[in-house]
Amino acid sequence: MLRIPGIAGKDLCDRALGVTRRDVLRIGGSGMLGLTLSQMFKAQSLAEGASGVPGWGKAKSVILVYLQGGPSHLDLWDPKENVPDNVKSDFGRIPTKIPGVNFTELLPKLATVNDKFTMIRSMGYTPNGLFNHTAAIYQMMTGYTTDKVSPSGQLEPPSPKDFPNFGSNIIRIKPPTEPMLPFVMLPRPLQESNVVGKSGTAGFLGKAYDPYTLYPDGDDMDMSKMERIKIDDLQLRPDVFALRLQRRASLRKAIDSQMPDIEKAVKNYHLDENYDRALNLIVSGRARDAFQLSSENESLRDRYGRNTFGQSLLLARRLVEAGTRVVEVIWPKVANSDNHSWDVHTGLFKRMKEQSAPMLDAGLSTLFADLDERGLLDSTLVVAVGEFGRSPQKGVSTSGNDNTPDGRDHWPYCYTSVIGGAGIKRGYVHGASDKTGSAPAEDPVHPNELLASIYHSFGIDPQTIVHNHLNQPRELVKAAAVGKLFA
Repeated sequence: MLRIPGIAGKDLCDRALGVTRRDVLRIGGSGMLGLTLSQMFKAQSLAEGASGVPGWGKAKSVILVYLQGGPSHLDLWDPKENVPDNVKSDFGRIPTKIPGVNFTELLPKLATVNDKFTMIRSMGYTPNGLFNHTAAIYQMMTGYTTDKVSPSGQLEPPSPKDFPNFGSNIIRIKPPTEPMLPFVMLPRPLQESNVVGKSGTAGFLGKAYDPYTLYPDGDDMDMSKMERIKIDDLQLRPDVFALRLQRRASLRKAIDSQMPDIEKAVKNYHLDENYDRALNLIVSGRARDAFQLSSENESLRDRYGRNTFGQSLLLARRLVEAGTRVVEVIWPKVANSDNHSWDVHTGLFKRMKEQSAPMLDAGLSTLFADLDERGLLDSTLVVAVGEFGRSPQKGVSTSGNDNTPDGRDHWPYCYTSVIGGAGIKRGYVHGASDKTGSAPAEDPVHPNELLASIYHSFGIDPQTIVHNHLNQPRELVKAAAVGKLFA
């Protein structure tokens, strides 16, 4: 019997078992058909890669534009007509490059480039202690919910037992091939109240897979802080030129070769490998050069926006261009606050019109156009998403927060995200919300499915097993990629 086995272990309790003995016996009888054992493994690899979903392995890098705070889908991407006044957006509707698809007047620049990406208008999930930011962010970044959530939704500080940020999983499985920082997070940490950095680390994978964090000095309202980037740890000392540093490394190796007992004792720590990676990173200068925003054309910097968010996106493009695998740009204003935050419990009209929306519109539209013009969009996945949307009805409380008549509360049941590049369909709208933007009306997408789609784009099976701090097997994420997103 000729049988091409599919994804390893799919028919078993333990997925990690791989090809079964029965598979090998079956293939043994197929030699007469010219199918060798090596060809069987090749066929299986192809079956695993495609999994019936296009877009496998298209991405070399990903830029996550994390709109922390939960932007209002009704006031940006998914405006509604013929709805009650307390649901309808105060902003007018405008046409986009896609016929029949409208944005609000807050996004005139993005309306001219939405033929370059896909909008998912049916994001949503039913919360389990996830009404507040920290727990919802944890789910979005890791694919898992936490065991300990207070009634207010607050979590404990970061722990080595946490599930890893998806970026840490990617760089562990798909490390960069260039001497470059593999994972960079900027310009501020994930935060709500006093919980800082939760879901922004490698967790139980270990600190080796933590992101390189670039948090310039200055508060959240300092719009020029990206002009003061400090990368001292990537600089060569003035008195140590590259050749001299490499000679020191050679001397170190010569000494190490005479110390077999020490080498044996530290073998499992991969010191030589890690030392070489650090040395190559510093000597090559790729990372240092990438951080030089001043080398960019002034008019392009203006297009991105002369503010923390816009310049962070420009830096993200420079980093992936230099070989960084994962860049996470966190919205530069902490979630539960006013002034430029997406957490609009009050003052929605003024805050979105004059503060947050113009920065988003200029920065994200230019990022898509810039990547496309440079030929980078074909291999760079761009995702823009918040942890949830905002309530359809203004002035009501859905999370225990006070809301004024011109504010919207948290709403995880339905919201919009953007995804583009690396094999994602262009000019496509996936799913739809119902008449009031309260729930998905078709093709719902859970945040875990969005994560699974990111892994899939990198050629990583979303259900790949990773072992936690207790050596327990866990899937990267318990979801499948959304095939309709891919061209």
